Amino acid sequence: MGEPRDPGTSFNLCNLPPWAIASREFAADPRPIEVQGVRGGNRFLFEMLDGLADPDERARRFDSFVTVKFQLHQWQREATDSARRSLKNSYLRFLRGWGVDSSSVEGAVLKGWVESRMGLPPTWHRGRIDGPDSEAYQGYAADRVRGHARTNAIDSQLDLLYTFTQYELGRRSPGERWLTLWRGVHDVQEHEVLERTGRRDWLVRMNNLSSFTQDRERAWEFGSTVFEARVPVPRVFFASELLPHSILKGEREVLVVGGELRVKVLAA
Repeated sequence: MGEPRDPGTSFNLCNLPPWAIASREFAADPRPIEVQGVRGGNRFLFEMLDGLADPDERARRFDSFVTVKFQLHQWQREATDSARRSLKNSYLRFLRGWGVDSSSVEGAVLKGWVESRMGLPPTWHRGRIDGPDSEAYQGYAADRVRGHARTNAIDSQLDLLYTFTQYELGRRSPGERWLTLWRGVHDVQEHEVLERTGRRDWLVRMNNLSSFTQDRERAWEFGSTVFEARVPVPRVFFASELLPHSILKGEREVLVVGGELRVKVLAA
């Protein structure tokens, strides 16, 4: 895949290095991404899912597994308010928070998962992040710490969510390597444009986690410009259709790990 081009990437916990995951070559020829130890350490869950034909039942079993594994159902037994909140606030609370505001405390936690697991730091959180010494990065880091204090082992919960997402996409569409998705934007300047190969054909560097939708018409509700992209399936962190009770389901939202991505720019 050539040499790394993004000096902002660092070490990660995946089978591929950060610069490879973020590269344009990966977007054109994606390979599976695995977070170390997650699939093997939760073998019982995936063997159980293998025997279920109904995707809604698989989603229910996944949610039940996470609830039991992290003792989220025992929040009422805790002695203090903070302990009760830390168990009650599961991965679903963070998905809901992202749906309200991707630059929220919950959004910082999700971006932090991408940074810690895949080695890709955010480029935007309430403002452009120019590096780890920037004020915007410090704000993101503070939000991330506050979010971690609100729940139990959230990064480990998100490890399972990403791994389940990849498993479920493989079950539903075997062999599919890309999804065509759309992203509505108000401010194109939030995205770093690396190349323009045509008036509407751009290569952009996306934030380390961004929202897209599977509904092209719905994308226009979120901005006067829409990016159309062929997104590599391994960069899909979560797709709302996979969980029947997801608050993001109505928007057919898909959370996409960042890096270099070729987009077609559609203007209203």
